[in-house]
Amino acid sequence: SHDDDATKQSELFDTAISEGASAIVCDNAGADASIEAVQKAYDAGIPTFMVDREINKEGLCVSQIVANNDQGAQAAAEALVEATGGKGDYAELLGLESDTNCQVRSNAFHRVLDQTDMKMVAQQSANWDQTEAYEKTEAILQSNPEITGIICGNDTMACGAVQACLDAGRNDIKIIGLDGSDEANAYIKSGDMVGTALQQIALITEMAVEQADAYLNGT
Repeated sequence: SHDDDATKQSELFDTAISEGASAIVCDNAGADASIEAVQKAYDAGIPTFMVDREINKEGLCVSQIVANNDQGAQAAAEALVEATGGKGDYAELLGLESDTNCQVRSNAFHRVLDQTDMKMVAQQSANWDQTEAYEKTEAILQSNPEITGIICGNDTMACGAVQACLDAGRNDIKIIGLDGSDEANAYIKSGDMVGTALQQIALITEMAVEQADAYLNGT
């Protein structure tokens, strides 16, 4: 795991290259930040298969398999509208702003929410990170105690937001995430989070391995 750290990811690519990997399957650490690492694998003749999010350069990866982030984010936003009645102030937690998925998801959120009577009063980047989301949510609650909803670019940030709200005694705030993580599902079952949109990452990763096998075998 590179933990969304581009430097750590680069080191892992170096290790894979030095050990003579036949192929690399990667959920990358950023659309721009990952280009250099993938370029190294490409130059070494090692095919890379990207899953979950793309990099911003064509021709380096054999394939880039992603879920429909626009569709998933739209469904998540619609769930927030249903939970709030389409009224009230809300906050948005963004992922890593240089990441393609961050912008796609946020744009889809707003395509839905901007058509309602809901008003965004705070928008902060928590860089996909749970601890950072917790801290940003704490600050948002202090500055905007009237908010009724928080929409998050992924479940990791949503879980941080949920815990911050619970610790602040604010179990009235409707929180939405994206990705379908186990931790988010647990919060949904306990009634502390409204919902998430499931990304079929297990299926996507299986497809990448199958494609790698076919590529290496020339089929």
